Amino acid sequence: MEKTVYIRLRHRIQVHPNDVITIDKIALVVGDKELTEKLNKIVIHKIQLSDKNMVVIDVMHVLREIHKYDRQIDVQAIGATQTIVEIMYQKKKLSPLLFCLVWLLLFIGAGLAIMNFHEDVSMQAVHQRIYKIVTGKENAQPLILQIPYSLGLGLGMVLFFNHLFKKRINEEPSPLEVEIFNYQLDLDQYVAMNENKENINGKNDDSK
Repeated sequence: MEKTVYIRLRHRIQVHPNDVITIDKIALVVGDKELTEKLNKIVIHKIQLSDKNMVVIDVMHVLREIHKYDRQIDVQAIGATQTIVEIMYQKKKLSPLLFCLVWLLLFIGAGLAIMNFHEDVSMQAVHQRIYKIVTGKENAQPLILQIPYSLGLGLGMVLFFNHLFKKRINEEPSPLEVEIFNYQLDLDQYVAMNENKENINGKNDDSK
C-alpha cells in the first residue's frame, strides 16, 4: 500500500564538526506518526573535514535516502529544494588589543566620513546663513545651531540603526538589518548553486 508523506526542507541550519545530519534536522516531515518517526532518524550526511564550512543538501538526496528505506513511500516535497548546512567551528577568543584597534579605526573613519561630508556641502556656511536669517547678525560659530545639530545627528543614527548598544528600540528591522538579510539571501543562493553537488554533471549521480 502506498504511503504518503509531505516534506519541507529548512532553509539553513547550523551544526558542529562530526555531527550526523538526520532528516529531522534539515526538514519537517508530515504524515503518519509512526512512519515519520522512522523517517526522521534516517541519516542524510555525516560532517567531515572535507566539507569545510558549508554543505548543501538537495531534496533529491533526501528522496533517494527515503526510497532506499522504503520504495513504496510517496514523498511530496514542498517549499525549498536545498538546505544550507553551516558548520560552526570553535571560534578563537578575540584579543582585547585587536578589538580596541578595530574600534579606534572605525571611530576615526566614521568621524572623517562625517566631517568630509559636511565640508563638501558647506554645513558651517549653511549654519552661519541660517543664524543670520533668524537673528540678523553675523556669527562665525553659531553654536546655538551647531550643538543641537551634533546631538541630533547622533540621535538620528541611533534611531536609524534601531539599536542603543545591544538593546533594540522596537521590533522593526533597521535598514542595515534589511541589507544584511538581502545579502545573506544572495549569498545563500550563490552557495546553493555552486556548492550543491547535485547540480554538477557527472557527480553524485547514483540514481540508477
